[in-house]
Amino acid sequence: MSNRSLESVLPTEILEIENGLSLNPRVKLLLTVHRADRSVKAVDEWQLKRSLVDFLKSSFSVTVADEDFVVRRFKDLKKRKRDDPVADGALFVRDLGFLSKLLSSRNGQVSDDVKELEKKFLDWRRSVVDKMNGIELNLEGVKFRLSVAVPATDDFDGMRKGWEDISAFGNRGYSRGVRQQPDTIVLRGVPSRWFAEPRVSSKPSMLVTHTIFSTFGKIRNLNVAEDNDLSKNADDDSGDIVSGLQCKIVVQFEKYKDFYTALKVLCGRSLQKQGSRLKADYEVTWDKDGFFRNARSETQEKSSRMQPMGAGSYRSETYRRQTYFSRSSPDNEQPKRFKVGDRHRIHK
Repeated sequence: MSNRSLESVLPTEILEIENGLSLNPRVKLLLTVHRADRSVKAVDEWQLKRSLVDFLKSSFSVTVADEDFVVRRFKDLKKRKRDDPVADGALFVRDLGFLSKLLSSRNGQVSDDVKELEKKFLDWRRSVVDKMNGIELNLEGVKFRLSVAVPATDDFDGMRKGWEDISAFGNRGYSRGVRQQPDTIVLRGVPSRWFAEPRVSSKPSMLVTHTIFSTFGKIRNLNVAEDNDLSKNADDDSGDIVSGLQCKIVVQFEKYKDFYTALKVLCGRSLQKQGSRLKADYEVTWDKDGFFRNARSETQEKSSRMQPMGAGSYRSETYRRQTYFSRSSPDNEQPKRFKVGDRHRIHK
C-alpha cells in the first residue's frame, strides 16, 4: 500500500478512504432484451445468464459471478407492443485481474502513463459493449435481441462533455463571458449506516460524511439525507431497495479541481465497508440543478415569511452547515491523503 495523489489512480485500482470504506473498481453494463421473433414467450432468465456468461468468458476471458448478474422480466408480455422490451437487467464485472496483460507494456511492466492506461481501459470497455450490443440470442428456440450500454453515471467523459457544453452554450442567466464550472457531486444508493456514528444512530451523520468526503478536498457545503425517492423509483417487484436504508449525499467542493478528481474516481466503482460482504453499487453524477443555490433561495423565502412573526433569530440549516464547515476546514488545511491498492495487485 502507498500514499498517492488522486490524479495518479488507475481505473482498475482499489482506493481505501476514511471510516473503513473502500472504492472498488468494477464495470457495470445495462442490459435490455427485446423480442427477435413473433413469440410471446417469456425470456428464460437462467438460460439468458448462462448464454451471456459463456459469451463473456470465451470472448473476453471475463468471469461474472451469479450474484453480479441481475435480470428482471416485465409483466403482461401479451399486452406489450412488439417493440417493447421484455426484460432488462445489469451485470457487473468486479474481478479485473485479467486486464493486467492489457495494461502492460512490451516489457511486461505496467506503464506509468495514467492517461495511456485509462485510454486502454476505456477502449477495452467500449469493445465489450460494441461486441455485445445487438447480438441475437436463441434460447431454446425463442429468439431475443440484446441491447447493451454503459450507465451514464459511469461515463465520466460523457458527463464532462455535458457540463462543458452547458458552460459554453448555456450560461443559465450568468453574464456573457463568465465561464461557470460545476463544483457539486450527487451520490445516491449508499447504505445510511456506513455514514452513521457507530453505536449512536443508524441514520447518516453530517460529521462522519464530512470526514469521509474530505478525502477528496476542501468542502464548501454538504447535505446528507435518507434517499426515499430512490425506493419510489425502483421496480415494485425488485425488493432491492427499502425506504430509509440508503442515503443521498450532495457535496459542494471549494475548488473545481477537487470536484473533478472526486467525480472521476467515484465513477466506475462500488463502495464496500471493511468486514462487510455488501457492495454498494451507487450512482454518482454532477449537480445540474444548483442544489445549494436553490436551498438558499427556499430558506430565504421561508425566513422572510417568518420574520413578521417575530422569528428574528431564525437561521437556515444551510447557513449553519456553512458556518460549521468554515471552522472545521481552515484555508491552510491540506486534503487528506488516502491509501490506494498496489497498482500491481491485479497481477496474479
